[in-house]
Amino acid sequence: MKPVKMYTTEVCPYCIRAKALLAERGVQAIDEVRVDRDPAERQRMVELTGRRTVPQIFIGAQHV
Repeated sequence: MKPVKMYTTEVCPYCIRAKALLAERGVQAIDEVRVDRDPAERQRMVELTGRRTVPQIFIGAQHV
């Protein structure tokens, strides 16, 4: 299975639901990057995706 990376914040209901959906689909490990704790990570997320909202999910190298 390809690695899953998700940019999230602590209180985002969409992030919570996305993690639950991935778990239902059999994803056992998510590399969760909390952008509310680290502004540099939020900037990196914006550079990668062109978006400021969360969740931003990568499966392997594919942004979904």
